[in-house]
Order: sequence, then structure tokens, then C-alpha cells
Amino acid sequence: MIIRTKAYPRAALIGNPSDGYYGKTIAFVFDDYCAEVDLYETPELDLVPSLRDHSCFSSVRELVEQVGLYGYYGGIRLLKASVKRFVEYCDAHGVALDDRNFSIRYRTSIPNRLGLAGSSAIVTACMRALQKFYNVAIIPQELANLVLSVERDELGIAAGLQDRVAQAYNVPVFMDFSRKHMDEFGYGIYEPLNIPEDLKLFVAFRTDLAEGSEILHSRLREDYNNGVPAVLAAVEEWAHLTEVVRDAMQNGDYGTIERALRRNFALRCEVCSSTVSPKNRLMVELANQLGAAAKLTGSGGAIIGIYHDDKHFQQLKELFAKNQIEILKPHIVTAGDTQPEVAT
Repeated sequence: MIIRTKAYPRAALIGNPSDGYYGKTIAFVFDDYCAEVDLYETPELDLVPSLRDHSCFSSVRELVEQVGLYGYYGGIRLLKASVKRFVEYCDAHGVALDDRNFSIRYRTSIPNRLGLAGSSAIVTACMRALQKFYNVAIIPQELANLVLSVERDELGIAAGLQDRVAQAYNVPVFMDFSRKHMDEFGYGIYEPLNIPEDLKLFVAFRTDLAEGSEILHSRLREDYNNGVPAVLAAVEEWAHLTEVVRDAMQNGDYGTIERALRRNFALRCEVCSSTVSPKNRLMVELANQLGAAAKLTGSGGAIIGIYHDDKHFQQLKELFAKNQIEILKPHIVTAGDTQPEVAT
């Protein structure tokens, strides 16, 4: 029996990067790409390498290209850390695990290191497979925390909860990371919401901007911990913009949403200027040239924006193509936490 699980890339509509700083965000996952994990019982525990983990190259140029795309560590470390944290979670909660072994492998089509939460998608899919294999139930709030602990605590990757919450819930979520609530319960206030179908969203990205989220968050964390006034004020404003967008979606006020997206990006440039590269700025500026509101959807390399109609989308597509930028209309996942596929 093969257990097959999936998790999807995340797009932050508004509020990021305040999620790691007691802020508020709205995010969703979309199934145009996915990370998949296969797990099946075997005599020994085996973590099977994927394309991103191989160490044999046709030339030094291929090695340089692969490192640029995937970094030095690939995805096996994500699986290894996920299994370790899962076992520790079960031990801490008095959940007895049987002594069966398994083989586990992953594959992913999510564009890598572009702020689309590709790493946490692999971890989330892995956790879902382990839950199915051992028949362990974990509520979405705790699953998001567990996935974050894999990257932040086990692997030392600076990150926030937003990506993992969206991937754990599998629906668009309004997230309030209130310090009081976080301190009391260990997770935020998560409110599933509907994104109107006539709110025309696009996601665009380029593949030559591979940069881990740790670069943004490590610098922002330092400023936040040091109490830099501009950063503290920015976190409050990002949270306010998130509330504005939630209300505007309910009222069909899409002009307000467009203004909020533009302000979110401008504020990002004001307090995180060193982590907004010229090519990231260019994506947003190109969208602005055609009257489309846009902002970074994660740490960098991808943007999210609003287009007006199909003609407008085609104009964006043509302009972006001239600048090596891909664009898509994201198919938003609304199914909630799904059951794993089981193949024999």
C-alpha cells in the first residue's frame, strides 16, 4: 500500500511579512503546482533522494546551475527533520507508534526558493503521510506549528507561521497572530474566508531570483527585536491593511484592495529595502505600468496582483514574457484538509 499526500504553494494576499511579528495576514494555497510525498511500508527506514538531492553532475556548470536553483541541501533534510519532529510530537503527547518501517520519497513542481512556500509544502505533505501511516490525528493549528518547528527549530530556517497555516487548512485564511493569543494558546486566531471569484488575481514569478526566506526574515527579525520604530510601525500598518482587505472583500470594494496591495509593497520597500532586489521591484513596476496593483507574495521572486479582465491579463502576460516572467491565474484551493490518496 502506498500513501500519497500533497501540499500546495502559498500566496500571501496581504499583510506579509508581519506573520512572524504578531501581525495579521490573509493567504491561500493554489493547486497549479504541488509537492507530493509517497510513503510505503518497507523492512528498513529509507529516505529516497529526489532530483534535488543528487550529487552527480555532467559538468561543473550543471553543478553551479543546480546549486543556484536548489541550494546546497535539497529536500532530504526536510524529510529527515520532519520524521524526527513527528516522533518527538507523538512522544510529547503520549501517542504510541508501532515499530513498522517505511520508505518515503518526495517530488515537487513548485518553483523553488521564490517565496511560494515550497519547502513547507514538502514538510506538510510529509506530515500528512506520517499521520496516515501511524493513524495519528493532528488539528490544523498544531500541524502548522509542527511544520514550522521543522524548519525554524530543527533546521534553523527563519520563517513565520503564515505559510504553514494556509497549507494546513487548505482554504483561504485570515490570520491574527495576536501576541496575547499566541502566548496563551501557542497559535493565532485563524478565520477561514472566501475570496470572491470575481476578484481577479494573478501570480507571477521569475526563476532567476532564487533566494531563501531566511534572508528577509533574519534581517527583519534583528530590526524588530531591536525595536526599530519604523519596523514596529510597519508591522502595525500591515496588520491594519489586512483588516481593510478582509472588509473590502466582503463589501466587493476591489479598488480598496488594490490600494492596500500597493501600500503593502511600498511599506515593504521602506523598511526592508535591502531585501527587495531590483528584479523584484521590476516585476511590481511592470504590473503598475499596466495599471495592475501588485506586491510580493512571499520573501521574493514572486508577486501577486489584481488584473481587470482577460484583455488586461493578456497584456500583462506579453509584457512579463519580454522580461522572463511567468504569470498564471491561480486556482485557489477551497476543499479544506484533504485525505491522503492510497494506492495498492
